[in-house]
Amino acid sequence: MSEEQRKFIKSYNRNKLVIIIIRLFLIISFLLCWELLSKYNIINSFIFCSPLKIVKCIYNLYINNNLFNHICITLYETLISFIISMFISITLSTILFLFNNVYKIFEPIINLFNSLPKVALGPLIIIIFGANINSVIVMGILISFIVTSIMITNSFYNTNKTMIKLFKTFKSNSFQLIYYLIFPYNINTIISAFKLGISMCLIGVISGEFLISKSGLGYLIIYGTQVFNMDLVFSGISLLLILSIILYEVVNFLDYLIIKKK
Repeated sequence: MSEEQRKFIKSYNRNKLVIIIIRLFLIISFLLCWELLSKYNIINSFIFCSPLKIVKCIYNLYINNNLFNHICITLYETLISFIISMFISITLSTILFLFNNVYKIFEPIINLFNSLPKVALGPLIIIIFGANINSVIVMGILISFIVTSIMITNSFYNTNKTMIKLFKTFKSNSFQLIYYLIFPYNINTIISAFKLGISMCLIGVISGEFLISKSGLGYLIIYGTQVFNMDLVFSGISLLLILSIILYEVVNFLDYLIIKKK
């Protein structure tokens, strides 16, 4: 390794450390200001709660053996809806790419369905699938798969046209075209769709839990609102933020592994 490379790596690591420190400083400063403003009643301590009250509420949930139960239920619903929605998205995008006429027929319908607020379908989903966990999972799938399907399909159609012609010149079949060209060429977009999909699934699951669930982080938030327990509401929101960050980083790590292998 040359001296210039060592200096570059050292500078890169130093810059990365500075960014992490600034992030931590901003988070700690925000929490400290929030706590002080709440403590001295500069803001409404009943509505906006305080970080210490949130920590105490989460601890009480842990003591009462409710904390991990709610987290695991939301996590389970999110992962199931994510796996199903990503499978549907990739399958649908592949079909729409291989059959151009099908894409032209269904493109307006897909965009129309994408513009429809999925929460409006909540009552219909409950009637069809019942007031249970299945409806929550379906809500997560509906909110996620249309957006990710559009994203992946557009990326497939933006694949280098010269490379596609080259594959067809050598008489490659549809499977070979998809497996050896389309997927590898658009792997970054597919991973980006995964990152978007996991967030959308979590949003859908929480929306479903608001409607019918009796457990989960969405239930904690809506129950806390109903009984005017703002500590419980902010605790649910805080746990939801932590869970969303963890899920995003898991997909981000998958992105790192794929790019490293590539």
